Amino acid sequence: MAQVFHPSMNTVARATIFGAVFIVGTLGYIVSVVDRSPYQTDEGIARNQPVPFSHEHHVRGLGLDCRFCHTSVESSHFAGIPPTKICMTCHSKIWTDAPLLEPVRASWRENKPLSWTRVHNLPDFVYFNHSIHIAKGVGCATCHGPIDHMPLTAQFASLQMRWCLDCHRDPAQYLRPKDQVFNMNYEMPSNQHEIGEGLVKTENIKVGQLTNCYICHR
Repeated sequence: MAQVFHPSMNTVARATIFGAVFIVGTLGYIVSVVDRSPYQTDEGIARNQPVPFSHEHHVRGLGLDCRFCHTSVESSHFAGIPPTKICMTCHSKIWTDAPLLEPVRASWRENKPLSWTRVHNLPDFVYFNHSIHIAKGVGCATCHGPIDHMPLTAQFASLQMRWCLDCHRDPAQYLRPKDQVFNMNYEMPSNQHEIGEGLVKTENIKVGQLTNCYICHR
């Protein structure tokens, strides 16, 4: 029987297989890069808001504590978007005619909440509790980044599962004394891991259980 394919086709077959593997690998890499990019995570992207609120001005400039506006952050599973009443605590006395703040005044007059766009918005299938993280010594800047330097609020971290697990697998690298949780100028010491390990023991944090599925998916 005559040979159907020329011997050179063996080389073509090998090149095709190698090329297919290369293409699949390249596509997988591209998908991975896109999945971790701001295009997918919204990391570093400021959202449009009804009022261009500046954390840089209020926190760094005026020295306001996070808890002044986010009143439930220590006792609730959510930080809470400040109601108009809190804004008007100050702005009924200062900047009372500023055009920039007209949406705030209108909200107060009409008793209608401002429609803020949530910046750190986790999926519905993820359970996150602000109060437990603060109670254990996780600082605001650990998750929200240098928000006191943000003229417009942007998401600091990817908020992806791998980012959460980085802390849950080794919380000692991030924990700080409780009286420093709201200190935006706090700097991690050179012996952070040693101090963190001590805080893990003091707070009775069961590190081995932090990566169980039910911790974040309930």
